[in-house]
Amino acid sequence: MEVEHVRSRFIKHFDGTTGTVYTSPGRINLIGEHTDYNGGFVFPGAIDKVMMAELKRNGTNKVRAYSIDMKDYVEFGFEEADAPRTSWARYIYGVCREIIKRGGKLEGFNTAFAGDVPLGAGMSSSAALESVYAYALNDMFDLGIDKFELAKIGQATEHNYCGVKCGIMDQFASIFGKAGSLMRLDCRSLEHQYFPFDPKGYKLVLLDTVVKHELASSAYNKRRESCENVARAIGVEFLRDATLDQLNAVKGKVSDEDYMRAEYVIEEIQRVLDVCDALEKGDYETVGKKMYETHEGMSKLYEVSCEELDFLNDMARECGVTGSRVMGGGFGGCTINLVKDELYEPFVTKAKEAYRAKYNRSPKVYDVVISDGARKICD
Repeated sequence: MEVEHVRSRFIKHFDGTTGTVYTSPGRINLIGEHTDYNGGFVFPGAIDKVMMAELKRNGTNKVRAYSIDMKDYVEFGFEEADAPRTSWARYIYGVCREIIKRGGKLEGFNTAFAGDVPLGAGMSSSAALESVYAYALNDMFDLGIDKFELAKIGQATEHNYCGVKCGIMDQFASIFGKAGSLMRLDCRSLEHQYFPFDPKGYKLVLLDTVVKHELASSAYNKRRESCENVARAIGVEFLRDATLDQLNAVKGKVSDEDYMRAEYVIEEIQRVLDVCDALEKGDYETVGKKMYETHEGMSKLYEVSCEELDFLNDMARECGVTGSRVMGGGFGGCTINLVKDELYEPFVTKAKEAYRAKYNRSPKVYDVVISDGARKICD
């Protein structure tokens, strides 16, 4: 995303003036799916796909916002009654409201924004949008809000103004991202630690199935309920605190389905820790092996994969890709693939051709580089 792309539109829509430009990235999650609500770990990183916004005070008590990608303009105030109906504007409005609830003093501003975080591909474009405005407003109005609270402001915006009861991983990755590092976030304590991710000789590429079999709330809730059932049977608060031996001890007291769900989660929490150890040794072959294990668990035990995702995962195995798995909640979206440089072109070409032949459409291909989190670009 080029600064000039945003700046030229800001100048055009706001009387030839310029403001300050900020950016905040989307994210990937290398491993650790459906572990968050089980008190476990996730392992995200910020990527080189961003939301970029230019802001300038306008001397009023109104926000004048222009979405460059949507070619749409919205104006709103800061009161609860001023909530805009336009969905993209509610993210900006929600961030403003959450800052005000925390005692932050805001004034009216002009803003234009655009992004190259792909929509609907599981890279968290909404968290990038919330994070760029939380970071920008904190800086522009010198509010002194710490980074963790900025992430919580984004999460609260989703909860209170956009109708999504998300965890904090996406906003956390967007704010705390660090080039060349992934972050292990403990979803119970919210402690985090950086781990080196500089896979020389490898590329990280996402293949988007371009399908979304809706993760119906009932399917998600059912899996969450299974995990809670097993935790209760074992006598722990979260499956994070359970072992496979403890799970086997209650096998006769829980349903087969609940057992399978818990088996996946307990193994996945351990896989995150194993990947951390492997990265500290620069052992990307073990990282890849664990990614395949995650896909197998999500497909067979947690049953949140789908035919298209399994097809792309099988193609990765056939092509000798080091690691591949479904990324995100499942039922569609992307596979994330760790590919040796020399295998990259043949793998992407073969996967696209085979997918098109079977499903009559091509997967989208996104190369990603682990990058820095929210920051100011220029005045």
